[in-house]
Amino acid sequence: MKVSVFGLGYVGTVSAACLATEGHDVVGVDVNPAKLAMIGEGRTPVVEERIGEIIAEVVASGRLTVTDDVATAVHGTDLSLVCVGTPSASNGSLDTTYLQRAAQEIGGALATRDDSAGRHTVVFRSTMLPGTCLGVLVPLLEEASGLIAGQDFGVAVNPEFLREGSSVKDFYDPPKTVVGELDPASGDAVLSLYAGLGAPEFRVEPPVAEMTKYVDNTFHGLKIGFANEIGALARELGVDSHDVMEIFLSDTKLNISPAYLRPGFAFGGSCLPKDLRGLVHAARRHDVRVPILENVLPSNDEHIQRAFEHVAATGKRRVGVFGLAFKGGTDDLRESPLVELCERMLGKGYDLRIYDPAVVESALLGANRAFIEAHLPHLRDLLVDTVAEVVDHAEVLVVGKADDDVRTALGHGTPVPVIDLVRLPDAAARRQQEGYVGLAW
Repeated sequence: MKVSVFGLGYVGTVSAACLATEGHDVVGVDVNPAKLAMIGEGRTPVVEERIGEIIAEVVASGRLTVTDDVATAVHGTDLSLVCVGTPSASNGSLDTTYLQRAAQEIGGALATRDDSAGRHTVVFRSTMLPGTCLGVLVPLLEEASGLIAGQDFGVAVNPEFLREGSSVKDFYDPPKTVVGELDPASGDAVLSLYAGLGAPEFRVEPPVAEMTKYVDNTFHGLKIGFANEIGALARELGVDSHDVMEIFLSDTKLNISPAYLRPGFAFGGSCLPKDLRGLVHAARRHDVRVPILENVLPSNDEHIQRAFEHVAATGKRRVGVFGLAFKGGTDDLRESPLVELCERMLGKGYDLRIYDPAVVESALLGANRAFIEAHLPHLRDLLVDTVAEVVDHAEVLVVGKADDDVRTALGHGTPVPVIDLVRLPDAAARRQQEGYVGLAW
C-alpha cells in the first residue's frame, strides 16, 4: 500500500520505518523541519534499538520519504496513519489539539483528492478516549472535506502496543491487532497493513478500540504498583518478595490468567475480604503505606453501592432478588455482597423477596440455619421457594444468580426493570430493551 504517517514522534517514526520494511511505500508527515531533515537523510529522530539501521535502509531504498505538505501526502497515498501526540492537559484531561488539527488538514486534503485515486482511509493510531473518533474527529473530517465518512472515505482506530526500548520487536511480533472500524472496508484496509504478522485480530467498534489502550496501560500500572507494594511489605516482614512472586507467577490458572478479570458483581466470601484486611493491617503495623491494597475493599464497596443506586433509580419499591450467597454454586453467606445489597435495600424501606435454592436447602438441612438465625434473621423470612414468587412480587428484578430456572423465567425480556449483576447470556441483546441495566457493561 501507499501510506502517509502523520506525526513523526516515537510511535510515528517506528510505525513508518517498520511499515516500509514490510514493502509499503511510506510518506512521513510532520511540521518539525528538524525531524524531516533527519529522516530525509536516513537518520533517526528517536532513540530505539535497531531503528537507526532500519531508517537508513528504507530511506536509501526510497520506500520512506518525508514531507510537510499534507495535501501531497494524502493525494498520493491510500491510507493515512495518524500518530500525533495526545498529551495531558494541566488538569489531567486529554489534549486533542493535535488530533483535531490533523483531522481538519486531512479532511481539507480529501476535498481536493482525485476520485480516480480510489477511496482513502484515515486511521487514528494516537491514544484517545472512547468517543473521540466518532464524536470529535469524524465530524471534523466530514466538515473539512464535504464528504461522508464510511461512504466517501474510510475511518478506523488502530491503537499501538509498542513499548519504548523494544518497539521494533513489538511491531513485528505484536500481542494483538485491534481495529475499530467504521465499516468493513475500513477494517480491511488497516489489516492489510499488517498481513503476515500473525497476531490475533480483533475487529470492533471504534470506542472499543479506543478503550483498549487505556485498559492495557492502566492494568500495567496496576501490576507494577501491586508488585511494589507486596515487595515493600514483604521486606518489612522479612520475606524475599521475589521468591513469593515466583510462586505467584507460576499459577496460570488463577493468577496470571483470565480468571477474575470479567466485569461482574462485587467479591465476597470467607477468604478475599478477610485476607485483604489482614494484609493491610500488617502493613499499617509496620508503617508501610500500601494505597492500592488499602483501596481494594473500598472499591468493592463502591460496586455494591453502584448496584443499589441502579435499583433506586427505577423508583420502584417491591424488589425481587435472585441469589443471596456470595457467588453461584455455593450456599456460603459470609460477607456476601448480595447480602450487603439486600441489607441496604431493607434499610431504605424496600420490600424484598429473595430466591436462592442453595441457601434455602442448606437452611432446611441445618447447615446454614445457625448463621442465618445469628446474623440474618431479618432476611430469613424474605426467602421464598420458587422463582415465580419473586417474579409475582417484583416491580424490579435484581439478578445476582442466573440458574436455568431464573433464565427461563426472565425469557428474553420482562415487563419490569432488570438490574443484571452477572451478565446474562443474552445481555448484548437485552441492552437494547427499555428497563434493562447491566451493572458493568
